[in-house]
Parts: sequence; C-alpha cells; structure tokens
Amino acid sequence: MSVKAAKNARELLLKEYRAVLSTHSKKWPGFPFGSVVPYCLDAAGRPLILISRIAQHTHNLLQDGKCSLLIGERSADDIQAAGRLTLLAEARQVEDVDAIADAAERYYRYFPGSQDYHIVHDFDFWVLEPVQWRYIGGFGDIHWLSAESVPLANPFVGEVERGMVGHMNSDHANAVAHYVQLAELPGEATPELAGIDTEGFHLRIGQVLHWLPFPAPCGDPGEVRQALVQLARAEVWPGNEVIQA
Repeated sequence: MSVKAAKNARELLLKEYRAVLSTHSKKWPGFPFGSVVPYCLDAAGRPLILISRIAQHTHNLLQDGKCSLLIGERSADDIQAAGRLTLLAEARQVEDVDAIADAAERYYRYFPGSQDYHIVHDFDFWVLEPVQWRYIGGFGDIHWLSAESVPLANPFVGEVERGMVGHMNSDHANAVAHYVQLAELPGEATPELAGIDTEGFHLRIGQVLHWLPFPAPCGDPGEVRQALVQLARAEVWPGNEVIQA
C-alpha cells in the first residue's frame, strides 16, 4: 500500500463534499443506480450522508447495503486527468439516539439548510463503512487501498470541535476572512468555519465548502490554536512559498 496515495486520497475526500452514490436497483435488479449526495465525515473519518426514506437510493440500500461512492475533483478541466476516488462500502443507517444527535449537529454545520428538511421530512443519517478504496491521482497514478488506510479518526468531533469552531466564528471573523484571502477562495458570502480535523479545517462560504490544510498535523486543541494563529499572521499559505515565488 502506498502511504502517499492514501494521504492524497484522504485529502480528496476532505476537499470535496458532493459525490455520486451508486446502489443496487431494487426496481431493476442487476442494474446499478446512481444518485448525487452531499457528505461530510464522521468521527471515524467515514462519509456521513443524510437521505430521504422515500428516495430510490434509500429503498435500494435497505434491500442491499453494498454501494459505492465516487468523488472527483470539482471544476476539473480534464476529467480523465483529474484525481478521483471510489469507495466500495457497506451502508449502515445511524439508529442510536445519541449517535443521531451527534451526526445531526456536525452535519448541520456543513449543510445548514438540511436542518429544515431533516426535521420536517423523513430523512435519516447513514454511514458508509469502507470496504476498499480505488484512488486515481492522474495518468499512471492508480492504487487499490485497504479499508482502513484512508479514513483518519477525528479526535475533536463533539464538544471540542464545537467550541473551537464557535470561538473562531464569533470572536475571530477577521482571521477567518484572512484565510479566505490567503487561499484565494472565491465567493462573496461571509465565510465561517464548519469543521476541524487533525490535518486541516473546513470553511463554508455560502453553500460551498473548502478544506484547507494546516501547516502541520495537529494532535490537540493547543496545536490547532497555534496553527490558526500562524495562518492568521501569514502572508502566503505555508508550503506555497516556492510555488508562488
């Protein structure tokens, strides 16, 4: 297994937030059924989706949980040269009351509009348990990756992450705006932090999500704070100095 390929695959998984979910058709046995789903990652680093009970893909998953999730680089000029990641997975509905509450709290930060239709309509959270990954980084850069090689557990999920995200959005809006400028991200809406993991953080600008890497992995909240302060004072995103020179 390539450690570099696994890291690149995980970064693609983090950078994107929309994918094609393919399920086994209940109505037309033997045929795959593709649909578009937004996703974020749960505490274990697995894709978390929110889907309607009346949707065709939900009926398919209730009959057969085996599925795949295809993630590609957004706005790629050459789709065949761009990075893409296919996850073969077993879909599992989240049923524990506390687990549902935790999933909802995190998912709503990524997709605030989902709160209304989740409550009003019949939607449920599902987790995709990895079985195998197929990562293509470009021509000739092709890898099969084991189930456990790509996901990375997020130790901050829960109260710690809520506290850090809330603090940055309420008390350090200027720093958050600086991250957007530093990363040269598009969008006119007010940016907000949506989530933090050990390798970086998600910014939400309107309905669009962007994942930005820390200068170095962070193992605890203190290191996260240091990384965010460093970025708030930086003139160039760390690691891009040579590229932009």
